Amino acid sequence: MEAEKTTPIGRVHSIESFGLVDGPGVRFVVFVQGCQMRCKFCHNPDTWDMNSTRDYTEYTPQQMFDKAYRCKPYWGKKGGITVSGGEPLLQIDFVTEFFKIAKKKGIHTTIDTAGNPFTMEEPFYSKFVELMKYTDLVMLDIKHTDPAGHKSLTGKDNANILEMARWLSDHGKEMWIRRVLVPGITDDKEELKQLRQFIDSLKTVSRVEILPYHTLGMFKWENLKIKYPLEDVPTPTAEQVKEAEEILGIVKEDSDKQAKLDPEHEKRLLKGCN
Repeated sequence: MEAEKTTPIGRVHSIESFGLVDGPGVRFVVFVQGCQMRCKFCHNPDTWDMNSTRDYTEYTPQQMFDKAYRCKPYWGKKGGITVSGGEPLLQIDFVTEFFKIAKKKGIHTTIDTAGNPFTMEEPFYSKFVELMKYTDLVMLDIKHTDPAGHKSLTGKDNANILEMARWLSDHGKEMWIRRVLVPGITDDKEELKQLRQFIDSLKTVSRVEILPYHTLGMFKWENLKIKYPLEDVPTPTAEQVKEAEEILGIVKEDSDKQAKLDPEHEKRLLKGCN
């Protein structure tokens, strides 16, 4: 007799009802709990611990979808749902069921991931293939192309992350590639050229973005009593960002500009979405 399938429970750190930088259009963004990487510039270290009960709320996929779907009138033709983190692939069963429900309603789905859990080994691989059936876009954060540089920055190797990017390309899955630009760490010209070569080898990258390093999450490190490792690192200048964009072949056009909501308009929308 076949065992009864249990409903996966998602551990959700936080929710953003009107995300404007988390995929196409206006997005309902779910930030899940748990991440195995320890990025030195992380602005959400409170999402690291999968078992920190004070930092997450549990949802079934249907409960999460019901909450998201109340915002659908504001998504327009381009918007939809994004699962970010933390690391979404650590909660792959929950995300898959959540996206299955969303796709039944024709909603655009995006995963914002660093790719660290990816492996071609089972049982993860079959689950990943299943998830991709219901995922329209993968936003992949490539933090460093050099293995030593990546390990120094995140505590983890990057071979499986680059392997995941190649898999997505070979299987026709649309990608946005992102790079956090940290002065003196991820802005080396030669390494950025290596990243450009890697991106050029992929067939399904539709957008490349530079995310300027910021220190807005430093207070979270302090609250967790963890020493912030980049205290003396400045944010990049506009010139440094522009130079990195030029190396990566990023061309800014009017269509690339992210939408911005008037704060009062956003408040009115939120009343109908919560």
